Amino acid sequence: MKFDNIAPNGAVDCFVMLKTVDKKTSSKGGSYLDATIANKTGEMNAKLWDYNEAVHGTYDPGVIVKLRGTVSKYNNVDQFRIERIRPVIAEDNININDFVPSAEFDGEDMWNTLFDIANSFEDSDVKLIVTDILKAKKDAMLYWPAAFKMHHAIRGGLLCHTLSIVRLAQSICNVYPFVDKDLLLGGAILHDIGKLEEFELNKAGLVTGYSTKGNLVGHLAGGAILVEKTAEKLNITSEAPMLLSHMMLSHHGDPEFGAAVLPQFLEAELLSELDLMDATVFEICEATEAVNPGETTGRVFGLNNRKLYNHGRKQNAKYNPKLF
Repeated sequence: MKFDNIAPNGAVDCFVMLKTVDKKTSSKGGSYLDATIANKTGEMNAKLWDYNEAVHGTYDPGVIVKLRGTVSKYNNVDQFRIERIRPVIAEDNININDFVPSAEFDGEDMWNTLFDIANSFEDSDVKLIVTDILKAKKDAMLYWPAAFKMHHAIRGGLLCHTLSIVRLAQSICNVYPFVDKDLLLGGAILHDIGKLEEFELNKAGLVTGYSTKGNLVGHLAGGAILVEKTAEKLNITSEAPMLLSHMMLSHHGDPEFGAAVLPQFLEAELLSELDLMDATVFEICEATEAVNPGETTGRVFGLNNRKLYNHGRKQNAKYNPKLF
């Protein structure tokens, strides 16, 4: 973890995210805070000795704070000794994306692009369903991650993953003009919408676990239910809601990977393949970016425990799709 403001005496003034924070009792009976502090360059253990809630305040994981203290070695590992701590204030002009893994694109830009695409659909029923859900879910979509620990488990990851698939789907429709474009793009936009109720997030916008609905219903069924309820609200009686619901239920491709049913029409199959493709590209890029060219990663659980080789033929080969 790197710091920009280090005084000649070794003192550090910095803004960090509290990734974890716990109040503990020392061997002498005093209270102290044991925290993991983080920014985009990494993370570090931190301690605030002689902790007093009335003096220092109380803090939750996922919040940004300003610290003053020093860095020293403990068991040959860097540790931050906190001398002062306070919450951030408006005058600090803090951008949360500087402290947590985040999508490379602005949430408003991604949402607006998806809405404009949906608003251009020729199928009026698909258009109504998709635009209504987008408007209803906008606030959460702007920052929501796409996963807990796997692909796009970053702030804004849901929109980034969704728009990536939509761009892939648009290209597919150019190659295969017989594909129902509105249906494929509509399904792509909504395929993970159920994740907005599947996860619990901390204040930094990162997933900390699954909600009760996430555990009991899941995002595939949750998305299908939302589509059906929206269609009922809008008095849509065509087959479009059922087709979109099927795409929600089948986009994991195989029941072994969570799909409720196998894809049973072309657009549903294409959505499943594109979803898997984008997730795989993200995970390969993330894994190989962590090792030097010419090196091999450890086994990647989400990719069948494969080891991956960084050939280094493409500089900065990180996941950064061309969305605009």
